[in-house]
Amino acid sequence: MTRPTGQRLPMAQHRHGPGLVRGLVDRDGEVALLLDVIHLTATGPEVEPLAAEVARLITDATATDVCFVHLLDDTENSLTLAGATPPFDQQVGRVHLPLGHGVSGWVAKHRTPVVLPDGKASDPRYVPIPGLRGADFISMASIPMEIDPGGLVGVLNVHTVQRREFTSRDIELLRVIGRLVAGALNQARLHRRLAARERMHEQFVERVIATQEAEHRRMAGDIHDGISQRLISLSYHLDAASHAVGSGEPAEVAAQLTRARDLLGFALDEARSAIGGLRPPVLDDLGLAGGLASLAHSTPQIETEVELAEHRLPEHVEIALYRIAQECLQNIVKHARASSATVRFDVEGGHARLEVTDDGIGFDTSATADSDPAEVRGYGLHSMVERAELVGGRLQITSQPGGGTTVTVEVPSR
Repeated sequence: MTRPTGQRLPMAQHRHGPGLVRGLVDRDGEVALLLDVIHLTATGPEVEPLAAEVARLITDATATDVCFVHLLDDTENSLTLAGATPPFDQQVGRVHLPLGHGVSGWVAKHRTPVVLPDGKASDPRYVPIPGLRGADFISMASIPMEIDPGGLVGVLNVHTVQRREFTSRDIELLRVIGRLVAGALNQARLHRRLAARERMHEQFVERVIATQEAEHRRMAGDIHDGISQRLISLSYHLDAASHAVGSGEPAEVAAQLTRARDLLGFALDEARSAIGGLRPPVLDDLGLAGGLASLAHSTPQIETEVELAEHRLPEHVEIALYRIAQECLQNIVKHARASSATVRFDVEGGHARLEVTDDGIGFDTSATADSDPAEVRGYGLHSMVERAELVGGRLQITSQPGGGTTVTVEVPSR
């Protein structure tokens, strides 16, 4: 019978006296341990609690002194300590190892266990980590945690204060445990990623709705302050012309009708502008390529070249790309101090690509990325990113001080 996994023996009771220890557990203990691991992985806790329970279970059942569970992070270029037995649980999330760095990094890179019964300080792969007090432990075994087909999830390390000879049977048992917990840890990690993406999606939807509401309020204000006032004034002038007709004043009639005609022209211009805020009429008349060419030619402040493929896209995609190009050209005029720009549009391999380049002063994109969204919005970058994401695309900005700026958007073409 194995000890209940809820009981943790003091470190001193883990020791088996001087000399070698033949194995971690006997056959009955192996079966009980694997059953405990299977039961633990079925509970489905989150990443850190699961990793902590795995570390505790392994040290309790195998009479080792400490256990560390290092997980491959989302970049897949380094390991992060996700679980450890006390007192090292205080280091969770603080220890990061690049792949290939240290024993654990070497194991992760080569997918091969490492056993160091003693002399680990002289091993070229060993890198001391002050927070984990490696000098306190003589022996260690480091095991890759993998899922089929060959996907690495992390590395499992066990350490002992006294020298221990880990047998091939011990290593195989730890590999089996590693495979059992790898699936559960990977599922927990994927669940955390999905939850983070859902939160990002919810925030994105909230921003889109807020942007739409702000746009609706702006349009309502434009219509009220512009078109409505023009029509009210037009009504006054038509009434005045009507009274002038009745009083036999042809000169006044002509003057009032002239003013009314001017107001009607202004109202029509503002109505067209408001409609253009919803969908640029030029897209209906000329398509996206023609609309981009018209947009470029209507920016006289800079010399703009165009390289445009004649290819129609879904209506909402064309509007998004047109608005992004429009925002780019406005930014160039307002901020870039550029003398020339180029607008390119092409479709290839199921993706449409829009690129707007200028020879202006450029800017530090890392500083912009770290800025508050409210500050970024001042340059229109925030709205361009949102427009691209809204149609399933991705926007990338390449720039450096004195080196001009390139804005690239790629979206599905169907």
